[in-house]
Amino acid sequence: TRSLTLTSVDQSTFERAQGEKVTLPCTFELSEEDEGPLDIEWVLIPADNQKKEQIIIMYSVNRVYNHFYAGLTGRMQFSHLDPKSGDGSLDILNLKAEDTGTYQCKVKKAPGVQSRKIQLTVFVKPARTKCSIEGSQEIGKDVTLKCVSQEGSPLLSYDWRRVSGTQNLPATSVLNKNTGELLLKNASREYSGIYNCVASNRVGTDECSVELNVTPPINTAGIIIGAIIGTLLGLSVLCSIVFCLCKKHKEKKYEKEVHHDIREDVPPPKSRSSTARSYIGSNRSSLGSMSPSNMEGYTKTPYSQVPSEDFERAPAQTPAFAPSKVAAPNLSRMGAVPVMIPAQSKDGSIV
Repeated sequence: TRSLTLTSVDQSTFERAQGEKVTLPCTFELSEEDEGPLDIEWVLIPADNQKKEQIIIMYSVNRVYNHFYAGLTGRMQFSHLDPKSGDGSLDILNLKAEDTGTYQCKVKKAPGVQSRKIQLTVFVKPARTKCSIEGSQEIGKDVTLKCVSQEGSPLLSYDWRRVSGTQNLPATSVLNKNTGELLLKNASREYSGIYNCVASNRVGTDECSVELNVTPPINTAGIIIGAIIGTLLGLSVLCSIVFCLCKKHKEKKYEKEVHHDIREDVPPPKSRSSTARSYIGSNRSSLGSMSPSNMEGYTKTPYSQVPSEDFERAPAQTPAFAPSKVAAPNLSRMGAVPVMIPAQSKDGSIV
């Protein structure tokens, strides 16, 4: 029995770059025997056979339903405004890497049913490609130029070329297109220049550049000796500064201790008045210990020489003595101690 047929059978595989648009074809022709309602479904077949198919968009009873698959919401639509006219192709906008998969178009109009599978692969263009140099850039050394893309779907291919000079890679160079490494053996001055790397895959390319400067070997011994001498000089200066600071700190500390230190075992200095009292007290002790026999020397001294107003007399008068004793002169003003002086009676005896 003749029924509907799918006419878009020319291409079953599509490759696109991320961010682009793709149209998955699904055209058909109806038969006079197909009298039931028309249904058009697009489903996503998972890579795991254990999982069920996921409906992503459907046309049924003159109405479109596109809310089944959140991953494509807002990015898919039927190519024709009226799919029942015979065109049920699907447009997917702003492609992403996760859109890669197997899509199937199903057309139903009883009693006819037809379906078709299409493989879609979304590639990511190479992007953020960086070039670098690994190894010593000295004459006679081996140096490696590296090229890596931070983004990009496999399989990526890398190719190096020389921009400056002869624009040809050195004869000793070894290129690995899969890893992006360019090995330059036994480098010489002629190897110096700008090198360019091109990363590519099926949907795009990206580039980066690096400058190689091959120089004579560096005198490492002189650098090491200079570094050692500089370090020793720096240490000596640092030690001198620390020594001076410590010495100054100790001197200040010693001055502070001497200034504020009070010896408890040393008595305070005597005042003049206490010294005078000590002297007078000693004289009192000496005079008090004397007996009448050893005071003869003191009696021979005339009292006229003592500067006391109690003993002042006229030159013509003779001092009168008391019958028993003579009053002591007032020596308090002189700071002296009164002393008892023996006297003679009328008969010449000592009283």
